[in-house]
Amino acid sequence: MRYDRDALMAHAEGWIAAWNAHDVEAVLKVWAEDGVFTSPAAASLTGSAQVRGKSALRDYWGAALACVPDLRFELIGAFADEPSQVLIVHYVSYTAGRAVRAAEILVFEQGAQVRGEAFYGAVVIADTSLVRETAI
Repeated sequence: MRYDRDALMAHAEGWIAAWNAHDVEAVLKVWAEDGVFTSPAAASLTGSAQVRGKSALRDYWGAALACVPDLRFELIGAFADEPSQVLIVHYVSYTAGRAVRAAEILVFEQGAQVRGEAFYGAVVIADTSLVRETAI
């Protein structure tokens, strides 16, 4: 199974909604059992920037959400490359009174997410109402 561009773009919106609901199972639904996620934030909870396997992802994201119960994402935009089955989600992450721009690369094979990598930018200005105006 391959996703068309519309399905990839819809996934970006569903991904944001799942995170905002703090629904780890919804986020994991499309992940392959042996998928690999890379994030600089993972090292603080797992000892490594890479998290391997759906079970380890469940544990990591559950622990991460327990540390940041106010986590909320706002979608800025998404880029879907249908031939390569890559989705890039650009968003603002709000937690602990901070707003940080972020992007994640999601890679799919045969309908399952096999890789993901998170990138975090600088803290956005304190007035978070201006986030969209300053987004690149």
